[in-house]
Parts: sequence; C-alpha cells; structure tokens
Amino acid sequence: MATVRHLAVDIGPRLATSPEFDRAADWVQRRLAGYGFDTRRQTVRVPAGDSWGVPVDAGTSANVIATPPGFDPAEPWRLVGAHLDTVAVAPGAEDNGSGIAVLLELARLAAAGDTSLPTVFVAFGAEEPVGSGDALHHFGSRLHVDRLPAEQLNTLRAMVSLDRIGVSDAEIVPVCTGGLSSLRVRDDLISVARRLGFETLPCTDNTTSDHWSYEQRGVAVARVGSTPYSAYHSPWDVPDVVAPDQLGRVGRIMWAWLRG
Repeated sequence: MATVRHLAVDIGPRLATSPEFDRAADWVQRRLAGYGFDTRRQTVRVPAGDSWGVPVDAGTSANVIATPPGFDPAEPWRLVGAHLDTVAVAPGAEDNGSGIAVLLELARLAAAGDTSLPTVFVAFGAEEPVGSGDALHHFGSRLHVDRLPAEQLNTLRAMVSLDRIGVSDAEIVPVCTGGLSSLRVRDDLISVARRLGFETLPCTDNTTSDHWSYEQRGVAVARVGSTPYSAYHSPWDVPDVVAPDQLGRVGRIMWAWLRG
C-alpha cells in the first residue's frame, strides 16, 4: 500500500500532461532502474479535450519502459503494463495506483527471480480519455504498440494490463479481454487463479484499458481488474478504497503466471 499512498496522497491527481504526472513518472522510473532494468521514457502527445468534466490543454505525457538486461527482441517476450495517469479531479488510489503498485512488485520479483519469458514492464501515460471513442483514449499504449518494430511485435506472446485491481468484490478477480484476440492469456490467468484457490470473473467485452491497444494489433491480451466502485474518477478515490488483500491476490496470480 505504500505505493498507492505515495501516488494518491503525496503526489495526488496525475493528469497525463501535468507536472504531477512527471513527478510520478520520475519516481516510478527510479524504482524500476533500481531493480536493475534498463529504463527509458517515450514521449506521448496528448490533444486538448475534456478530462471527466474538466477542460484540458494539449500537452505531452510519457511511457516509462523497463526492459530486462540482455533483452533480445527477436525472442519471445511478455509485457505487463499499468497506467500511471489519472483524470483531472481524482487522486487515483484505485485508478490506477493499485495497478502501478502490483506492477512495481512484479518487476522487483522478476529482477530477482526467474520468469518463463523475459518481461518488459510499462507504466503508461495518457490512458485516461480526453473525449469519447478510441481516438481520444489510451494514447500511451497505442503509441507504444505502434512503435514496436514488426519483429518485436511478432515475438510478443502476451500483454496484461493491470487496471483498477484493488477493489474487493467478494474476493473475485476480474480477468477480461475485448473479444478480438485469442482467449489464451485470459484463460491461463484463470487457470492459475483456480490453482491458487482464487475466484475470477471472466469477460470478453472490456475495451476500456490499455490491453485494447494491443488486442487490436492481434496480440493475445488480458485485463486484470475493473470491479465497479463508487469513488471512480472522483476526489474520493483515496487509499481507503483499496483492499490490500485484493492487491495480494492479483500479485500472486500474476507472479505465478510469469513464473510459468
């Protein structure tokens, strides 16, 4: 929960084009570099629009990309992502401090232990919409997948988006796709959860997180998270809405899956 508190309380709302987002991105990049990853920032352009009722100017955001040492893009690999930005009015404890918290813990474990495939971790900028429709949403992940060389896109075996994973609804973990790609990744995660004794809620109609950018390019994907909660996109999205036990469930599922 320390990551959730730092992002939501110490930094607060992290509009993608704001100084607060830059501060959060610097902090996440330092953490990932400290684990031994090769890190870089990818500039993301964001148009003017409306952030959940607040007019916003055009500007730039960034993806924070962490690649394991010795990474060979010609060999099979996985990507785990979580968006770092929030809408203008929300501290974003659940949306999406929760996803970043688990991403950082998975990166720490991956740096210290074996995973079945090399894993790249990305903290996405500008996931939140500035209007309606795909063209005004998921700017960071769309840029990232669009900039992948064809060879590296072809070797990407799975992408998982961790988005709003900390709200506990009867201890159930949602695991979804958008309905375009193979269900392989979703079903693998469900199988891992079942083996660990956790209940999941599968779906194939979720297009509202960064997995959708990759799914539209033919990558096998899953989104973990999306349980509804009353503080969504509001000033009340504070650490108290996040259940530490639910973060633990998701973390255990993801780490078991990465270990293979």
